[in-house]
Amino acid sequence: MQKTLMIIKPDAVAAHHVGDIIARVEKEGFTLTGLRMLQLSRQQAELFYAVHKERPFFPGLIHYITSGPVVVGRLERDNAVELWRRVIGATDPKRAEPGTIRSQFGTDIETNAVHGSDSPQNGEIETAFFFD
Repeated sequence: MQKTLMIIKPDAVAAHHVGDIIARVEKEGFTLTGLRMLQLSRQQAELFYAVHKERPFFPGLIHYITSGPVVVGRLERDNAVELWRRVIGATDPKRAEPGTIRSQFGTDIETNAVHGSDSPQNGEIETAFFFD
C-alpha cells in the first residue's frame, strides 16, 4: 500500500466542500487512514513548504495556507500518489480536466482546493508530518 497526503485547503473548507471531497476520496477507492482538522501556524506552514522557500510565491502560499482551517488526510491504496494526482487534476483549476476536484472546487492556481503529494517519497514524508 502506498500513502499520499490530502490537504483540503482553506478555500475549500470555507466553501463547505469537505464532505464532497471526502466522499470523492472514498468513491475513488482510497482508504482514509487518518483525518484531522487544524489551523496551521506560520512555523508549521514554513516547515511543510520549505522546499518552496526560495520561490517568489512562497510568502503568498504561507499566508494562504494559514488563513483558515485545513483538513489533512492520509490516503492509502496501490499507486495512491499517481491516482490521487489524477483525481485532483492540474494545479491550475482552469487547466484541470473536467470532473477533477480542482476543476470542481478550485478557484485559481493559488486557491485550488486541495493538495496531493507529488511522489511516493513525499507521500511518506508528508503523511509523517501530520500523522504518527
